[in-house]
Amino acid sequence: MLTEEGGKQGLELARAAIEEYLSENAKLKAPDYLPACFEEKRGVFVTLNKFGNLRGCIGYPYPIFTLKEAIIEAAISAAVGDPRFPQVTKEEFEAVTIELTILTMPQELKVKPKELPDEIEIGRHGLIVKKGMYQGLLLPQVATENNWSAEDFLCQTCWKAGLPQDAWLEEDTEVSTFEGQIFKEE
Repeated sequence: MLTEEGGKQGLELARAAIEEYLSENAKLKAPDYLPACFEEKRGVFVTLNKFGNLRGCIGYPYPIFTLKEAIIEAAISAAVGDPRFPQVTKEEFEAVTIELTILTMPQELKVKPKELPDEIEIGRHGLIVKKGMYQGLLLPQVATENNWSAEDFLCQTCWKAGLPQDAWLEEDTEVSTFEGQIFKEE
């Protein structure tokens, strides 16, 4: 777990990475002064909001990069690589706030499909649904923000994956949970 100070440093790193990319078209080199936890491999998502509306969200659910590299990559991708939105401009970036979610390792739920809702704690768990080549992920805060039940959360994660909303009820659909530590700019 990151401390509040570590979370603040992660947010500053994400902002600096986007600023460097938007102004210099270059990838920021991670500073050396970050705490040791930034050297650990961690999953991370960077969410951009503008006036309370989603403006970009990209991340890595699995720990394939060090935390500092994952933050830099996800931040730049959220700003200029989210296919749902046009690229963030240098001018508008001042109005964008950043949310950083540091993830735990996803754990596959090994229960019968009908028992899945009992294993999901709204506000604590994020979900990953996989079936064949389809995969969808929703962060823990999404269910809380939308006041979803566990069943709603499963259905919406299936829909995000491009699957029918009831695909979670099928035996060959893999459902995993993870937790996220959330840090937000004011």
